[in-house]
Amino acid sequence: MSVPVNENLALPMLVSRLKAAGETTRLRLLRLLADGELTVTELTQILGQSQPRVSRHLKLLVEAGLIERLPEGSWVFYRLTEGEGQGGAFIRRLLGELREDEPRLQADQRRRTEVTASRAEAAAQYFAENAAGWDRLRALYIPEAEVEAQMLALLQPKPGDPPPDLLVDLGTGTGRAMEILAPHFKRAIGFDVSHPMLSVARVNLERAGMRNAHVRHGDLLAVPLQPASASAVILHQVLHYLDNPAAAVAAAARLVAPGGRLLIADFAPHTLEFLRTEHAHRRLGFSEDEVSRFLRAAGLEITAVKHLAPRDADGLTVSLWLASAPQHAVPRKTLEAVS
Repeated sequence: MSVPVNENLALPMLVSRLKAAGETTRLRLLRLLADGELTVTELTQILGQSQPRVSRHLKLLVEAGLIERLPEGSWVFYRLTEGEGQGGAFIRRLLGELREDEPRLQADQRRRTEVTASRAEAAAQYFAENAAGWDRLRALYIPEAEVEAQMLALLQPKPGDPPPDLLVDLGTGTGRAMEILAPHFKRAIGFDVSHPMLSVARVNLERAGMRNAHVRHGDLLAVPLQPASASAVILHQVLHYLDNPAAAVAAAARLVAPGGRLLIADFAPHTLEFLRTEHAHRRLGFSEDEVSRFLRAAGLEITAVKHLAPRDADGLTVSLWLASAPQHAVPRKTLEAVS
């Protein structure tokens, strides 16, 4: 395999990565993680090796910058490193040399399917237990497919334009918005505070073949991303759950890169009080002026507002706000400024 040395991959780093990857088990680990993130327990079950041994291999791969270690509560997930300058290009070139018909790799993939099936079953059970309430809520407004189509129309690049870099989905829930939007971005990451919902999202993204998208546990007010690092940020049906929606908009705005966009989808004002008691809604919708005020206070420019009325006169209207960060500046409002 020929791996060119350039200014992005100095010789000592190249040697370190070759040493880390140059072992059978570690190559198998890299190939498994190319299809999505896995826990240490899942990897030990797939490989049939002890946890200390697998953990030792993983540690070497992390130190070489080939994979990332992502703690989430009592679990730890591992995934391939992203980015051209952080080992991403090296890994893709390396894995491109592997033969998919190699018996050991084929056996790993079969075991991976078996192991992740239990994750899918647990997610399906959680979804089934809560589906009745979600179905009742969805019946109150226009079909979700129509909302998704509007979101896609607002965020997808123009024909001929290259895909934007990073999509961030705050309060990702089942990951559905990323399923729709991630194919139009180079990479996507979703955050949620609910571990069960993250399990559902992981299964959905893996089933949809979304290799450029993953989810993380995290509070949307303090996600572990650099300011001004996202091409687009979305808050899809999130604000009505929050005590301080203005603070959430400000936190989202700080992630938006110059020229990037923030998309908010939420309910217009309504009077359905049962949503507070049965679905933990803190707010019964938002007026166009209120969310527009949040966006302007966060330093963004409003570029589009849409209201999607329900077919039933007693149903809920879904509103969408699209705002952009000025090309010459990054929003600098702090949480304290809007709290």
